[in-house]
Amino acid sequence: MDFIAIDVETANRDMASICQIGLVRYRQGELVEEWMTYVNPQDYFHGFNINIHGIQAAMVQDAPTFGEIAEKLYAFCDRHIVVSHTGFDRAAICRAAEKHDLVYPDWVWLDSAQVVRRVWKQFSRRGYGLKNICSHLGYEFTHHDALEDAKAAAHVMLKAMEVSRLNLNDWLKKNGVPSRQHFRR
Repeated sequence: MDFIAIDVETANRDMASICQIGLVRYRQGELVEEWMTYVNPQDYFHGFNINIHGIQAAMVQDAPTFGEIAEKLYAFCDRHIVVSHTGFDRAAICRAAEKHDLVYPDWVWLDSAQVVRRVWKQFSRRGYGLKNICSHLGYEFTHHDALEDAKAAAHVMLKAMEVSRLNLNDWLKKNGVPSRQHFRR
């Protein structure tokens, strides 16, 4: 059960405008490392996004850009299964990489929202958002803080594996994610 869970917040509707990244590393089902950084998106902050996460331009003006943290981010996630709740985080990371003329990260992604929809039938069509499923599971967290959301996604994934009795590789197969030799453990 070794994996990384990731979450990002954005400054505006442009998915490349990442302004915060949170990551957690799990080994054998236990949290062993976490990392959070604010990111200067080099873009404007829209009021809608500020109202969601509370991050403002002044908070990130001296933060590194995505290009400046990409090497550390890629090293943290490379050769791991990367869990995100919905495809938003994956798309944002890829768009930010493109914006900074970086290669797309070659990660094996697993969408915990897809897993939720299969494990808990009452969430198969709606209500599978991170806040709602965490409420159902009794997990409390500060929603729309990237590190807190990454921890919540990890908790959801661990609980789903427990309930379903399927491991990460089983879920990768069920979700049609191609296996890679370096992930065999």
